[in-house]
Amino acid sequence: MGDAVQQFFAVKAKIAAAEREAGRETGAATLVAVSKTFDAADIAPVIEAGQRVFGENRVQEAQGKWPALKGAFADIELHLIGPLQSNKAKEAVALFDVIETVDREKIAAELAKEIARQGRAPKLYVQVNTGSEPQKAGIEPRDAVAFVTRCRNVHGLAIEGLMCIPPADENPGPHFALLEKLAREAGVANLSMGMSGDYETAIAFGATSVRVGSAIFGSR
Repeated sequence: MGDAVQQFFAVKAKIAAAEREAGRETGAATLVAVSKTFDAADIAPVIEAGQRVFGENRVQEAQGKWPALKGAFADIELHLIGPLQSNKAKEAVALFDVIETVDREKIAAELAKEIARQGRAPKLYVQVNTGSEPQKAGIEPRDAVAFVTRCRNVHGLAIEGLMCIPPADENPGPHFALLEKLAREAGVANLSMGMSGDYETAIAFGATSVRVGSAIFGSR
């Protein structure tokens, strides 16, 4: 059994323990294995070990490896967790099952157009910049609920979740709590929060999915 497979099982065990600790049902938090920068040969053993949900940062990189993997494993669910450029909306709608990084009007409009054109509707999350960091993608927390409403009412998009990446040098707990509050206000069920260093904390705050890369695949 390779390192990534062993680490995958270790992460799954920690997720289950964090769910128990938080008084949540087993399976309440879905593991999104972040496979960016790793090739199909690195990913396949983790799929064979039972993992079916994966995250990628870039549309172009994902196009190079996932069509073949999805062909071989029909029940893969692929999440886009990196910033989406409007000129990549067509490819993103065609390939991804969940797009977690809707964060501005132009993206919402492009996605609506492509969903109508392709007849394929990935699940959509709005990314919230909980730390208001200028270098980071995501909508400002104060605008998040109104933006979700506009996505629904103006663009006809079914927004199913919120996603955040807390500032690296801050306690993530308050950011997770803020995202959970915004999700309740916006009437969305899913919370994508928590990465390799803080996913157990995120589960305690109600994460429905955690994005774990380096703790499974190692450093890039």
